[in-house]
Amino acid sequence: MRFGLQKMTLLDYPGKVSCTVFTSGCNFRCPFCHNASLVKPGDVEGMLEQAELLEFLRRRIGILEGVCITGGEPLLHPELVDFLMEVRSLDYPVKLDTNGSFPGQLRYVVENGLVNYVAMDIKNTLEKYPATAGFTNPALLASVQESVAYLKQADVSFEFRTTVVKGFHTPEDFAEIGRWLAGSPRYFLQRFKDSGDVLGDVAQMGPLSDDEMRQCLAAVQPFVPNAALRGVD
Repeated sequence: MRFGLQKMTLLDYPGKVSCTVFTSGCNFRCPFCHNASLVKPGDVEGMLEQAELLEFLRRRIGILEGVCITGGEPLLHPELVDFLMEVRSLDYPVKLDTNGSFPGQLRYVVENGLVNYVAMDIKNTLEKYPATAGFTNPALLASVQESVAYLKQADVSFEFRTTVVKGFHTPEDFAEIGRWLAGSPRYFLQRFKDSGDVLGDVAQMGPLSDDEMRQCLAAVQPFVPNAALRGVD
């Protein structure tokens, strides 16, 4: 297993100076994915062997405060567990980004203390999920629902988050999403931004205005009062 690396970030792990570790391969095909080069399994230029990455983390003990694992979809890789065990042995807190389609693996890494914080993407309403996430297998949607239900009662810090994209989301959608996520402690709506590495046709999507983002938030807050916006002043 090989990894991409952003050596330092103040944004990816809430409240911590962290590095971000990228895995390749994903079972979703969201058109607005901002890491399109990581969607298909395989090496991307500049990726590191596990031993190289662990040596980097050893050298940064006392400097970095956490490690964020993202993708692609990290839980796609069975060997991720061994890597997480190594990282936790260095006493780094770990944040995991996931699409929620591997509820069994999610439960395992949480209940074995291999992650300290989970950020799960919520792509859309249940009805719109397959089109938004680019899949047709109904088992994937059931897995996402299982992961949401698990996190809402699990003993781990977590957040749900949605990248809001013109052409995919409306304020009315967020009332339905809010009912689904009701009772969650944290839910963030983040505005779509063209990273230059988007999977689909960027001409068919775009960011919502500040006012439209606030309308989406207002639709959620009756169900998730602590919901908030990211990327909007």
